[in-house]
Amino acid sequence: MSHDNLGLNTTCVHIGEVKDEQFKSAISPIYVSTSYAFQDVDQKRYPRSFNTPNQEALSKKLAALEHTDRALIFGSGMAAVSSMLFALLEAGDHLVVQNTIYGGTSNFIREEFPKRGIEFTFTEGYEVADFEKAIQSNTKVIYIETPSNPLLTITDVRGVAQLGKSKGIITAIDNTFASPVNQNPIDFGIDLVMHSATKYLGGHSDILAGVVVGPNDLMEKVWRVGRNFGGNLSDFTVWMLERSIKTLGLRVKAQNRNAKKIAKFLEAHEDVKQVYYPGLKSHPQHALAKSQMKGFGGMLSFELADGLDALEFQQALQLIKPSLSLAGVETTTLSPHLTSHSLMTAEERAAIGISDNLIRFSTGIECKEDLIKDLKQALAKVKGENVMA
Repeated sequence: MSHDNLGLNTTCVHIGEVKDEQFKSAISPIYVSTSYAFQDVDQKRYPRSFNTPNQEALSKKLAALEHTDRALIFGSGMAAVSSMLFALLEAGDHLVVQNTIYGGTSNFIREEFPKRGIEFTFTEGYEVADFEKAIQSNTKVIYIETPSNPLLTITDVRGVAQLGKSKGIITAIDNTFASPVNQNPIDFGIDLVMHSATKYLGGHSDILAGVVVGPNDLMEKVWRVGRNFGGNLSDFTVWMLERSIKTLGLRVKAQNRNAKKIAKFLEAHEDVKQVYYPGLKSHPQHALAKSQMKGFGGMLSFELADGLDALEFQQALQLIKPSLSLAGVETTTLSPHLTSHSLMTAEERAAIGISDNLIRFSTGIECKEDLIKDLKQALAKVKGENVMA
């Protein structure tokens, strides 16, 4: 059967399997060897070259999910983004980067680029005009993230892609928050897509991984740098990631539904000051999100009313877990100023709207009624109200 035009769940399950020709097992076998034959073989395999059987097979699944040619799997999201950007930029080049991006990426650019003579400009905003304004004569890459972490700002993917093509500039995106289920930037003209596969692709809070996907010519450059940096993933974790992606469509769609219900509940609650979720009609870029996303995702953020402490609220939660990462099947919260954006200064966080009272909320697949009940009791407790058992 042709692999073209398969449905999402079929792609998640069947593309990129390692065929067990000996025992005909239903799942991919694991090849954990670090040493392969070099004589009379089609290619010389070595884990750091991203070409072990499990790595190669899973890469096909990831490329198919993002509608492109090739994928590489790294040991973390930061290994993926650093390899990608260093493959595209060298001393004297300039990067235009969105101001509302993951704090780890922002810190990486600010700390590592000056050491290598690579120039960069963070945009003043996230409109297409903001990116065009930041372009210089030596700009080689535009880097965006949408929806952004943690404020869920929405960037016009098609508009940025068109801007890049009109100027001969490569465009790259962090598509982690959306996942391939909700957004496929390649379809809008973006050149390279990266994911922290630790998040939705892994989905069970037990995998650390990163992914870059794109056309063969650009991915060859990423492969050469990635091979030198040695940031590939172990084959056991590659196997676990393949297992996880089989349920990606089911998980993310359930998280989409829950997140929208939670966002509406919080928006209507008197003790919640602000909710950031692109699926709400009140979100300033709801129409743009609707035009480029198939679902609005499982991530949202919110601020409590003045006088209510965000950390005390999270400690009062009983079912929902205050936890560092996101996108697992379990619902979690965190305070970005102490975690994902702690490497930024207070001034840098304030400039992009991240307050100390902001709570990032990663919606899981639990029953939405149970999640809302937990939120209600925690909100009551942090106000000092009596909570019925």
